[in-house]
Amino acid sequence: MAAPQDGPWLDDAAGRLVRPYTVSNGRTRPTAALDLLSLVMSTGTSPVGHMGPEHTQALGLCRGGPTSVAEIAAQLRLPAVVTKVLLSDLVDCGALTAKAPGFRHHPTDRSLLEAVLDGLRRRL
Repeated sequence: MAAPQDGPWLDDAAGRLVRPYTVSNGRTRPTAALDLLSLVMSTGTSPVGHMGPEHTQALGLCRGGPTSVAEIAAQLRLPAVVTKVLLSDLVDCGALTAKAPGFRHHPTDRSLLEAVLDGLRRRL
């Protein structure tokens, strides 16, 4: 059963009733440089102009503090590229700030990946 906050956008049998790229007006390239690990945070400035309900939801998720693009995409139940477009709209209008993740190591560094795997194994 769809959650009450999902409203008319989700249906138990059909799934999402609005196609993801409709949410971004067919755009597939964000204007801001964002990756899945980028952290976005609300500036407290209200967006100027019309924003869709997904923009409002994304902005609400960013009000609690820095949040990763991946987390926002998961919460919105949207593909990452669509989420990046929505977030870049909010960055462009000054409602969000974005910060690239700070890594001591490259995120695909073998030693880093092995350390993450070891940590996961210890928790399971």
